[in-house]
Amino acid sequence: MNTHVALAAGAAALLALSATAASAADAPAKAHTPSQCFWTRNANGFAAADEHTLNIRVNSRDVYQFEMFGPCPDIDWNQRIALVSRSGSNICTGMDAEVVTHSPIGPQRCPVRSVRKLTPEEIAALPKRARP
Repeated sequence: MNTHVALAAGAAALLALSATAASAADAPAKAHTPSQCFWTRNANGFAAADEHTLNIRVNSRDVYQFEMFGPCPDIDWNQRIALVSRSGSNICTGMDAEVVTHSPIGPQRCPVRSVRKLTPEEIAALPKRARP
C-alpha cells in the first residue's frame, strides 16, 4: 500500500514539475536588455508632450518615453526636473523611476508607470514641442 502512495505522490510531483516547466517555456522573457536601460547620469534633455508623457534624451541620440501614473503638475512647462532611480542609478522600467518637478507649491513627485525606448522613426515623428 505504501508503494502505491509513494508512486502516486511521485507521479503527481512529476506532473506538477512538467506543467511548471511548460508554462515557463511559454512565458515571454522579461529580462532587460542593455538597450532598454539607461544610467540617470546620461540623461541630458527632456520635453513633456503633456502632463502624462515625458520624453527624456539620453546621450546624443536615444529617447526614452515615460508614461506617468497620473498627471504630473507643471511638467509641461518646467525648465528643470530630477530623475530618481529606485534601483540604484539606472532606469529600466517604470517601477524604477520617479520624476521630481517643481511647482509653485513646491516639489512634486510623479511616479512613472512605464518606460519605453523610442525607435528612430518614433523620435522623428514626435511633434517639435515633445522632442527633447
